Amino acid sequence: MKEILFAILIGGSFGFVLHKVGATNPNKIVGFLRLTDLHLAKVILFAIGFSSLLLFILMAVGLIPAAHISVKSSYIGVIIGGAIFGIGFGLGGYCPGTTLAALGSGRKDSIFMILGGLVGAWVFVLVYGWLTTSMPWLYDKIAGGKVSLAQTANENFPALIDGISGVLVAAVVAILFMGGAALLPSKLRG
Repeated sequence: MKEILFAILIGGSFGFVLHKVGATNPNKIVGFLRLTDLHLAKVILFAIGFSSLLLFILMAVGLIPAAHISVKSSYIGVIIGGAIFGIGFGLGGYCPGTTLAALGSGRKDSIFMILGGLVGAWVFVLVYGWLTTSMPWLYDKIAGGKVSLAQTANENFPALIDGISGVLVAAVVAILFMGGAALLPSKLRG
């Protein structure tokens, strides 16, 4: 029960932050994708840099066991699925997380994106067997499948940058991403 309450607290906090930074407004998302309003790009870059560094520091001091780190396999179908996702993201102005947060903030148009996502997932479930037999190349692993950029102390996932501390790699990523967020203008054109 404690885990469920913690998940609700984290999810609610994440939705609140999405709403506060404007990610529940499809016009802000479309402005971000059109590169006319870079406020969300700045937020995303900062969040990735900060959370990467925090994660690796917490793993280094033992507060997060490395066994909890899970790396998903990379394969060709992910690239195609990402393209489909990106098209829907651009057309609808929502991604799954922002859609649910938008619904929570009272945006009724998000219901259509939620329904569209559910229909898309249902269609994928229906054609999954056919895809695996007819187009097995979609599931060909890229770079060995489960790899991480840095050492995580989890032996199941080799690092692309071997022999260097994960905290150091995360610090470089954090500096690049958070620095990029600081240097990026809020608007490029418009």
